[in-house]
Amino acid sequence: MTTAKPAHIAMFSIAAHGHVNPSIEVIRELVARGHRVSYAIPASFAEKVAETGATPVIYTSTLPTDDEPEAWGTELIENLEPFLKDAVQALPQLAAAFEGDEPDLVLHDITSYPAPVLAHRWGVPAVSLSPNLVAWEGYEQEVAEPLFAELKASARGQAYYAAFADWLTENGLGEDVDRFQGRPRRSVVLIPRVLQPHADRVDGSVYTFVGTCQGDRNTAQGTWQRPASAEGKKVVLVSLGSTFTKQPAFYRACIEAFADLPDWHLVLQIGKFTDEGDLGPVPAGVEVHRWVPQLDILRQADAFITHAGAGGSQEGLATATPMVAVPQAVDQFGNADMLVSLGVARHVPMAEADAATLREAVLGLVADPEVAARAEAVRAGMATEGGTRQAADLIEAELS
Repeated sequence: MTTAKPAHIAMFSIAAHGHVNPSIEVIRELVARGHRVSYAIPASFAEKVAETGATPVIYTSTLPTDDEPEAWGTELIENLEPFLKDAVQALPQLAAAFEGDEPDLVLHDITSYPAPVLAHRWGVPAVSLSPNLVAWEGYEQEVAEPLFAELKASARGQAYYAAFADWLTENGLGEDVDRFQGRPRRSVVLIPRVLQPHADRVDGSVYTFVGTCQGDRNTAQGTWQRPASAEGKKVVLVSLGSTFTKQPAFYRACIEAFADLPDWHLVLQIGKFTDEGDLGPVPAGVEVHRWVPQLDILRQADAFITHAGAGGSQEGLATATPMVAVPQAVDQFGNADMLVSLGVARHVPMAEADAATLREAVLGLVADPEVAARAEAVRAGMATEGGTRQAADLIEAELS
C-alpha cells in the first residue's frame, strides 16, 4: 500500500452496470484509505455509488439506459454518435458541478469523454479504469482500421469524426479522435490478463492489469443456499447479465436441457425483461429468479451458461467454473473467444443454443478433466494479480 496523503479524487462514468460495477470496489477502497471521492454519475446509479462512501455528483445523460438496449440501434455509427452527443451536453454540467472544488486526480470509465477534457482543463492527471480489453501494439492496423474503414468513408461517419475533432480542438486536446478514444495517458485495467487478446503486445508503461476487483459480494448481493432437493446434484447457473435478457425461448431451452437430468439442478436468472409465466412449466429441479447472488452460486456451481460479459467471464474464471458462452453483443464475442482459447469454455452462438446443444456443451465440459485442470490453473494465476488493493496503489501513485 502506498502512503499518499488524502486527496480529492473525481470518478466519471455512465449509467450502465457493465461500466459502474467494475470500479465500485476500487472506489470503496480509495474512500477507506481516507480520500474524498466525488463520483459523477446519472441519478439512477447514485445509491450504488453512495454505498461506497463516495459522494455522487449527479448529471443528466442523454445515453440510452440498460432498460432500453434496442435504443442503441444496429449500425456501428448508431453505437458511436450517442457518446459524443452526451459528452458535449454533459461537459458544461460537470464543469459547473466541480467549479471551486476541482479534484487532484481524475478517474474515468473508457466511455466518459468529458473526464479527460476536464482533467486537461484543471491541469491534473487522468487515469482510465478500463472494464474490458485494451488496445495492443498493432491494434489500429489489425482491428480498428478494417472495422471503421467503411464508416469513415461515409458522409455520416465523416460528419461524426469532424464534429468530434472540432470538440477536441475547442477543448485544447488536438484533433486525433482515434487516439483520444483508444489511447489513454494511463490505464488501470480491471480484467484478468488472461482475458486480454495479445497481452504480450500491450504497452506496460500505460496499461496495468489488476484482475478482478470483487470485494465482499456476499454483503452486497446476499448468499445462495443449496436447496435440500439439490443435495448431491451438480449445479448449473444460467445468466445473460442485466441488459440482453428478453430471451424467453433461450430460457425455455435451458430448462428443457436439464429437466430430464436427475443429477443436475438448474438456477436460472431471467432479469427484468422476461416474465416467469413465459417459460412454461418449470420442473422441480429448476430455480427461476429475476436476480441471483451470482458469485456465491458460482463458488458452488459445476457449470455456468453465460453471455460472456466482462463481469461474468471474470467471475467464472475466478471460481474455476467451466463456461458455455452464448454472447449477445459487443465485447462478449471477443470474451467468448478468449474463454475458449483458455480451454475452459465452449462458444455456442445464440442461433444454435437449443436444448440439445446446450446440454451437450455443459456435459462435455464437466466430464473433461483437462478443462477442470485448466480452469484451476487460471484461477490460481488470477489470485496473484492484486485486484482492488493493487488498483488503489496504482491510483495513489499518480497523486505523487
